[in-house]
Amino acid sequence: MLKSAFALLFALAAHQANAQKQLVLIAHRGGIVDSSYTENGMAALRKAATAGYKMIETDVRVTKDGVLIVNHDADLKRYYGLDKKVADLKWQEIRKLKSKLDGSTPLRLEDVLHFCHENHMSVMLDNKIPGLDTTLFNQIPALLARYHLLDTAFMIGTDESTEFFTGKIKLSCSRRQLEENMHNPDYNAAHYYLFERPSKLSQEDIEWAGNHQIAVVAAINKYHYRQSADMLKDAASDCRRMLDWGVQNFQIDSEFRKFLE
Repeated sequence: MLKSAFALLFALAAHQANAQKQLVLIAHRGGIVDSSYTENGMAALRKAATAGYKMIETDVRVTKDGVLIVNHDADLKRYYGLDKKVADLKWQEIRKLKSKLDGSTPLRLEDVLHFCHENHMSVMLDNKIPGLDTTLFNQIPALLARYHLLDTAFMIGTDESTEFFTGKIKLSCSRRQLEENMHNPDYNAAHYYLFERPSKLSQEDIEWAGNHQIAVVAAINKYHYRQSADMLKDAASDCRRMLDWGVQNFQIDSEFRKFLE
């Protein structure tokens, strides 16, 4: 009886360990971002790498002279104190800026991809470039391929660029969008992933995605809890529910990571 009990405990521990290993944590806004680190800054990237994140989510914009850089906001005011838009400045002007928080300087997309390759991480790109500039957009899969990230990369796209990137990079979709895409003659489940905040995901959605070989990524981000009376409590509840339902991929702000450990 004692041996059986030990065997059961061992099996449960092994199961929990395997489940933990399968989790893919995607560091939102360019790494571990808090009161000490600048979004999409090198220090935040390094902190995410040492903390064991498997992917970096980063925001792609383009400068006036066509350089792809990473910056969440349209302007550079929040961290760099410059109330001008990325699209109105040349890279040589932007690269000289320093964050008032930790001294970080703005990064090119290529800098982030090189870092991810060197640290055996993958990348999720949030495309914040308006319109459809195919010459510019062709640079993105080319850069991903250069750093051996194309096969594992995720993208949060725009309506204008969806057709261009379909089949080139795995694109985010809601369930409704996925069901619509399934009617297309060239539909391929490998071209998409289901991406939602927990409040918009049901257990049936997750099971449906699994049955159709579609990856699910749950977004646990502070922005989604901005009207919550208790942000940490609600985020913890969402994480537990997603784990119970079998979600393994989380795009997450660093303060919520503890709810997945």
